[in-house]
Amino acid sequence: MTGYSITRTGWTAIFRTGGSGIVDIMRTVRTLFMLALRTPAGRIGLPIVLIHLILALFGTWLAPYSPTAFVGPQLDAPSWQFLMGTDVFGRDILSRVMSGAGSIIGISAAGALLGIALGTIVGMGSGYKGGKTDEVVMRIMDGLMSFPSLLMALLVLTIFASSDIGRRLPQEGWVILTIGVVFMPPISRVMRSTTLALKTQEFVQSARMRGEPSPYIIFREILPNTWSVLAVELSVRLSYAILLASSLGFLGLGVQPPSPDWGLMISESRRYIVTAPWVALAPAFAVSSLIIGVNLLTDGIRQARRLPKKGTYQ
Repeated sequence: MTGYSITRTGWTAIFRTGGSGIVDIMRTVRTLFMLALRTPAGRIGLPIVLIHLILALFGTWLAPYSPTAFVGPQLDAPSWQFLMGTDVFGRDILSRVMSGAGSIIGISAAGALLGIALGTIVGMGSGYKGGKTDEVVMRIMDGLMSFPSLLMALLVLTIFASSDIGRRLPQEGWVILTIGVVFMPPISRVMRSTTLALKTQEFVQSARMRGEPSPYIIFREILPNTWSVLAVELSVRLSYAILLASSLGFLGLGVQPPSPDWGLMISESRRYIVTAPWVALAPAFAVSSLIIGVNLLTDGIRQARRLPKKGTYQ
């Protein structure tokens, strides 16, 4: 009875501090953006990422045509009316590229966040518990990491699709779950190492001396000191999530037609790559520019973190 009361109190304290945790995350994101502006790579990558974010939020309204409407002749070359030409069905490619930004960025971001959440829970729990539990969990994570990312994604996606939960989810939900599970092992390794370094600190030992439950110590004492690690890890995993989501879309396992998806658009235009290269070049450029922008932004943040401090960001 006493154990239940302590545990319940610990979880209540965690949820009460959720607001401050969100504020800490926003401050960390702002700090990372300010750091990115201190380096050439960050100054180039940040505008590219912001442009894609604007397209993800408002691309459907900014597009000149409906992404699924047949508005012109088939495989029409780029012109003033259709700046990026039309596809085999006469749909405006520019409109489809602009409207498809929200899909791939939303799926990639959700999958990366899910991977961060799963990896954080597994890694911090394993690192804090230690002993045989830590050894068994990490060996399982090592086994999962031995699979190539795309092969692991196909395996997980197949399992989800054949399960009862998978049948109730839309295709986008499968992809998000797949990305999250694929990213869980490497993130759990990072968070385990961070937890091992922090659990010996005095503030953690003081919480133990007070008799605080393990969930309280993990999520209230240790987790707030890992926001910068999680933010950098998220920025790194996001580019991989975009590439993985595009690959699954290319294989026909992502967003289904006629909805616009960059990977699916590249796959549908393969047979016309010689006669109408603009059909494939437009979505391919969109994917590559987004990945390059995220990588430049990430590299800029990493470089800026090694520079001498220039003021204090709150």
